[in-house]
Amino acid sequence: MGVGLASGLNAVVTGPAGAPVLVFLHGFGCGQAMWRHVVPDFEGEYRVLLLDLPGSGDADPVTYDAERHASLQGYVDDVLWVLDEFGLEDVTIVGHSVSSMIAVLAHVASPRTVSRLVLVVPSARYVDDGDYRGGFTPSEIEELLGVMERNHLGWQGPLSDLVAGEGHDASRAELEDNFCRTRPEIAAQFAAVTFLGDNRSDLPRVTAPTLVLQVRDDAIAPLTAGQFVHKHITGSQLQVLETCGHAPQLSDPDDVVAAISGFLSVPVPS
Repeated sequence: MGVGLASGLNAVVTGPAGAPVLVFLHGFGCGQAMWRHVVPDFEGEYRVLLLDLPGSGDADPVTYDAERHASLQGYVDDVLWVLDEFGLEDVTIVGHSVSSMIAVLAHVASPRTVSRLVLVVPSARYVDDGDYRGGFTPSEIEELLGVMERNHLGWQGPLSDLVAGEGHDASRAELEDNFCRTRPEIAAQFAAVTFLGDNRSDLPRVTAPTLVLQVRDDAIAPLTAGQFVHKHITGSQLQVLETCGHAPQLSDPDDVVAAISGFLSVPVPS
C-alpha cells in the first residue's frame, strides 16, 4: 500500500459531489467492467466508485503482492486505503462473489466507513462442511485448484461455463476472456484464497443494513450459501433472482439494478 494506490487500481469516481457513495467491487478473475450494465442507473443520484482489485482487470501489476494478497485481508486493506485516499465515508459496498466477503470484512474493520452492504451471490465458504452446503466437496475444490496449477490454459472455459450459467453465451465468452487475461500465478493464488476461505464466523459481526442478492440456480454459490449468509447477518434481507448463473450483473442487469435500488430506497435507521 502507499500513496497513489487508487491510481494503480484504476479507481474512478463519478456522479454528483456530496451524494451518497456506492462502491462496486468485482469478483475473481474479472474487473470493474463487469458492472458496466448496472452503474449507469446509479450515477445520476449517487457518487460511484469503481476499481480493479490488485492482480485483476487493468490494475498496475505492482499493486499485487503475493504475500500480502495470500488472504482476503490484503484486498480489504486496499479497498479501505482507496476510500481514505478519496476521503469517502458512510459508503455502501456492492460486492460480487468473493468481493462480498471483502465487503463484509471491510465493514467489520471500519463500520463508519462502510455502513451498508449489498452482497451479490455471496458465499462465506465454498466447501461443504458437515451440515453446511457451500456447493463443492473438498475433492472438487482440490481438483479445480490442481488444474489451475498444472494447466494454465485449461481451466478458463469450464469455469466460465459454471459462472455464466446455461444459456448465457455472451456472459460466458466475456468471463473466459477475463480469466485468460489474468496472470496464471495470480489466478491460482486468488482462486485458492477464494475457494478455500471460510468467513462464516465473520457474518455475525456485521451490523450494517445488508441485502443478500442470490440467484435461484447458481453452480458456484448455491441458494443454501446465500441463505446461510442471510441467516447469520442480523436483520439482513434476502432477495432471490429467478435466473441462473453466478454473474447476474452481466446476464440479468435490470433485475440487479431493481434489487439494489429497492434496498437503497429504504432509509438507514439513525
